[in-house]
Amino acid sequence: MMAYKGSSGKVVRYKLTLATGLLECLCFAGVVFGWASLVFVLKTDGYFGDLCSNATDAGGEFSSDCGLQDEHFSLVFTVASFMNNFLTLPNGFLYDHFGTMATRLLAIFLYTTGTLIVAFSNKALSVLLFPALSFIAVGGILFLMTNMQVGNLFGSHRSTIITVYNGAFDSSSVIFLIIKVLYEKGVSLRSSFLFLSACNLIHLIRTLFLMPKSHIPYPIPQDYQYGISCAKSNSYNVEEYEAKREASSDRSRRAEEELLETDSIKLTDNPEKDSFRSCVLSWFFLWHLVWLSVMQLRHYFFIGTLNPMLNRLANQNPVTVSEYTNAFAFTQFCGVLCAPWNGLLMDRHKRKPLDPDVSEREADLRSSILSLLLTSLQCFLFSICASIPFLPLQYLTFILQVLNRSFLYGGNAAFISIA
Repeated sequence: MMAYKGSSGKVVRYKLTLATGLLECLCFAGVVFGWASLVFVLKTDGYFGDLCSNATDAGGEFSSDCGLQDEHFSLVFTVASFMNNFLTLPNGFLYDHFGTMATRLLAIFLYTTGTLIVAFSNKALSVLLFPALSFIAVGGILFLMTNMQVGNLFGSHRSTIITVYNGAFDSSSVIFLIIKVLYEKGVSLRSSFLFLSACNLIHLIRTLFLMPKSHIPYPIPQDYQYGISCAKSNSYNVEEYEAKREASSDRSRRAEEELLETDSIKLTDNPEKDSFRSCVLSWFFLWHLVWLSVMQLRHYFFIGTLNPMLNRLANQNPVTVSEYTNAFAFTQFCGVLCAPWNGLLMDRHKRKPLDPDVSEREADLRSSILSLLLTSLQCFLFSICASIPFLPLQYLTFILQVLNRSFLYGGNAAFISIA
């Protein structure tokens, strides 16, 4: 049964929250991963252009050597990616202890600051790209973090919605492609980023009216409400609700232990009893962290070095580089179409009844095995294609990359929510 059944007003609010969250992830959250498209515009505007130098090739002809410029652009993305991941733990602490509203207000502040810095920067202030892109990256991941709880509103479709949101996060990199196309049509970089900054008003309205102050619980209580338009919102008392649910669960478990005499240790549906330290130090978590980190590093390296790689394979032909950059950005947009496949794969067992001796959490974990294997295989094939210096093959590389990113981030978020 879906968790949003109830009054028609509640159903409308749930669906509006879902739709606007999808739009937020699709248009704003992961724009930083369209870096290759933005680099093309920044190079044209002369950012870090003073690092280029004239050189003489083997034929005695003069050419421009912009290796240092490419290194600085790669470094900007590297710093932003590092900050994005390094701040995940303190951002998670902020989210857990201060709730959705406080976290989203921080996200809006960071995102607005980052877009305004880019809007008012120029080639003489190229160094401002370092803090600007970092602010945009961290603000974007906070938008995604606070939106993934929306899956709790839809019960048995929770994993599917989480993966769709992560796919939309991947697809939002197409925004920088749109900025690139508009730039080629005469729209300045400043105008585009001022528009992105103005859109933060939409995020603020959604924070106040379509998101909870604290968190969306799972499962959803019968009379659950959220948003400041409600006369009395139960979302402000989620911790009290969770405490009552855990206490009730503890009483039920003690009763079961008195009746059952068994030495077998089984997984339960209450991982809340495990301490944070025991979760972080468990081999289950550590191996998953290594798995995620290796593949994420591969994707960051590919995105950060894509522009110089295309320049090298295209013999510095700007028309060819622009064509392949557009193709890469367009394939990124398809991430939102790939993500539901993984969610449906992980939710496939929920269409049939559970075995008597298998808990819901055990069934969820077992269903995630195929997803994790497919994600690893995709990354392996993507890495092989990316390592072959043949320009037309990069079209296949782009397809495998976006497919793998959709499976990686969506599957990871769903797996963490289960495990």
